Amino acid sequence: MAKLLIVTAVIAAAVLPQGAAETKLGTGVTLKETTPITALVERPREYVGKSVRVDGVATAVCAHMGCWLAVASTDDPAGPTVRLKVDDGVIVFPMTAKGKKVSAEGVFEAVGATADSKEAAGEHAKADPKASQQYQLKATGAIIR
Repeated sequence: MAKLLIVTAVIAAAVLPQGAAETKLGTGVTLKETTPITALVERPREYVGKSVRVDGVATAVCAHMGCWLAVASTDDPAGPTVRLKVDDGVIVFPMTAKGKKVSAEGVFEAVGATADSKEAAGEHAKADPKASQQYQLKATGAIIR
């Protein structure tokens, strides 16, 4: 049994990258073209229903279930954010993502000002919690670096 454990550890060390540089969540990211976060924030209606990719830095993560992540432009981490939302349990964004670079893709959608979206807006303070219309990226995949 001990021999089996040693062999397994040696194989894992040889196959798995040390200090893996990225974490793939869901289906990962396949779209090549990136949509600027500022474009999504300034002209959200133009993107509703479209598959988009965003690249940036994670500024906030849902502390309850890991069901959303706020992403800002890498050039302006304190600037506007786009909320990535996933179905509970399908993808779980780790709390350790905060401050790391993120690439994500999914369908950009308009959502009503629900209790969930108001809570998220309040937590990362980048969206107006009083707004009647909120927007988010219904993420199907992400890569955290």
